[in-house]
Amino acid sequence: INELSDKSSSKILNETSKKVEMLSKQIYSQIQSYDEIVELLKTNETKLQNIPAIQPILNKDLTKVASGFGYRIDPVYHTRKMHTGMDFTAPIGTDIFATGNGVVTFAGWKQGYGNTIIIDHGFGYETLYAHLKKIKVRERQKISRADIIGSVGNTGKSTGPHLHYEVIFKGQHVDPLNFYFLDLSPEEYDKMIQL
Repeated sequence: INELSDKSSSKILNETSKKVEMLSKQIYSQIQSYDEIVELLKTNETKLQNIPAIQPILNKDLTKVASGFGYRIDPVYHTRKMHTGMDFTAPIGTDIFATGNGVVTFAGWKQGYGNTIIIDHGFGYETLYAHLKKIKVRERQKISRADIIGSVGNTGKSTGPHLHYEVIFKGQHVDPLNFYFLDLSPEEYDKMIQL
């Protein structure tokens, strides 16, 4: 109080004004920081919804996982060749599910793959679904995780009814097995590996 009585009203007003201005700048900076955090959270939530994270065929419909990711003897050419996805054996007509949100970039016939769907999930991720009997989506269509996009078939270079499923990240094929984390219990995951 003594300090205030020694200063003139104009000096007090001037100092108060400077402190208010400084606080305003700090508040503005803090708000910008919170806005950035909110935007980051929204982006991460979208990314979690888009990343392929479920199996494309329900376990109850799965006869077996015919072939996993990696080198194998090609069933048609009988030579050692890289298999860039997973093969899910199931009866013809079994529903195939989109494994993450995205946009269909291809829906049609692809040499070797037969009836094929490719979905762009953003964030560098794409999925490919091949050998389908029926395609139930069209190009540029927005897709949500677990939407039915087609049915198991035996088209293209196929030796029996199955779904060939690929996950591609930034142009490189990756093992789809690493992405089934949202819908499988440890027991179901173990059963899928055993199949």
